[in-house]
Amino acid sequence: MTNHHTIAVTAPTGHVGSRVAQLLVQAGTRPVLLVRDPDRLDPGLRAAAEVRTVDLADTESVRSSTKGVDAAFWLDGVGESAPDPIAASTAFGAAAAAAVEANEIGRNVFLSSGGAELRHGAGNIDGLAAIEMALDATGADVTHLRCGYFFTNLLFDLDGLRDGRISGQRRPDERIPWVDPRDIGEVAAARLLSSSWSGRHVQGVQGPQDLSFAEVAAILSEALGRPVRYVEVSDDDVREQMRAAGRPEAVIEGIVGMTAGTRDREPAVPREYVTTTPTPLSAWAFTTLRPLLAA
Repeated sequence: MTNHHTIAVTAPTGHVGSRVAQLLVQAGTRPVLLVRDPDRLDPGLRAAAEVRTVDLADTESVRSSTKGVDAAFWLDGVGESAPDPIAASTAFGAAAAAAVEANEIGRNVFLSSGGAELRHGAGNIDGLAAIEMALDATGADVTHLRCGYFFTNLLFDLDGLRDGRISGQRRPDERIPWVDPRDIGEVAAARLLSSSWSGRHVQGVQGPQDLSFAEVAAILSEALGRPVRYVEVSDDDVREQMRAAGRPEAVIEGIVGMTAGTRDREPAVPREYVTTTPTPLSAWAFTTLRPLLAA
């Protein structure tokens, strides 16, 4: 007897979703890719999948695009770009939950974050917490992946790296989990393909080790072959920079709050064998960051 799943993937052009989609294809499935702009998909992936255009900010679009699906990878594709990120994420959670219920999507994997366990007071992570709660309320099987700090966040300030610095709101010695988004994609794909779990689960995805920004600067210096130092900036400095750039207050507080609300907290999911993923920052920096800075 074959166990046939139709698996939907949101954000299949992103760092995580693209890896989920590729692995599902390599595993022999034909995933349903939910994408705003199909032209951004890799042509090889497009040929191996069913592509459906979706507007993740529209409840009816989310529901209709997930018809006939029995498992889904959910990623919040609306919060970060919205003028009120937490409200937009909360609305997406309601739309995803409505689709899960209407289409009886039995197995769900959601890309969440460390800090979501707080439920309130962690900036944009509060939006992820709202999505967790909405999916939980459906009664469907769901795994929330509580992820560490993405290596790819370093891509937001390539100019700073060219000048030999990285900046952040944390003390130089405060350690947090750092993770390669591709490794998150691998954990997500494995959960989606497995039929041996049910109920509600929280799983940490924490990279190979916890790192401080001082340690990150040292790793980058070696991998990039150029000195990199860490510059600590205060929450208020970040607010002022973003105000000067004309960002809305809700966006500013959402971004500042992610660090301010999780500072100096022990992770709710302790590091253990099952939460640890393999790719070291040094390897990612050498293969991904170094060529970008050399260009």
